[in-house]
Amino acid sequence: MSHTNHNGLLMDREMPKKTRPYSRYAKDAAVLLGQLIRKARIDRKMTTEELADRAGLSRGLLRRIENGDLGCTLGAVFEAATIAGVPLFEADERTLTSALASNSAVMRLLPKAVHAPRVRPDDDF
Repeated sequence: MSHTNHNGLLMDREMPKKTRPYSRYAKDAAVLLGQLIRKARIDRKMTTEELADRAGLSRGLLRRIENGDLGCTLGAVFEAATIAGVPLFEADERTLTSALASNSAVMRLLPKAVHAPRVRPDDDF
């Protein structure tokens, strides 16, 4: 959507973001992960600026991650957690790599898509 400002320039008008409903579990998990990242950062005596710089994030984004904002990208959250030293999936890097390889083999065996079962008409009268 566009509009003209007071100088006659055509400007894009931002549409308000739609809020997505999240389950209580997802909200609590995001807050917990944010708290774990913040605690690990403080335990390592890292400032928000240091962690944000190392993770390639803005301090504002890191602050949102630490507050459990579910609108943050998964990559940003995982990178912040990794650099802060928060273990993901209860696994170290070697175990995670092994689990990923094993799961990838299983995923190749699964169907590409799942379709709802086709309902056959009951025309026995």
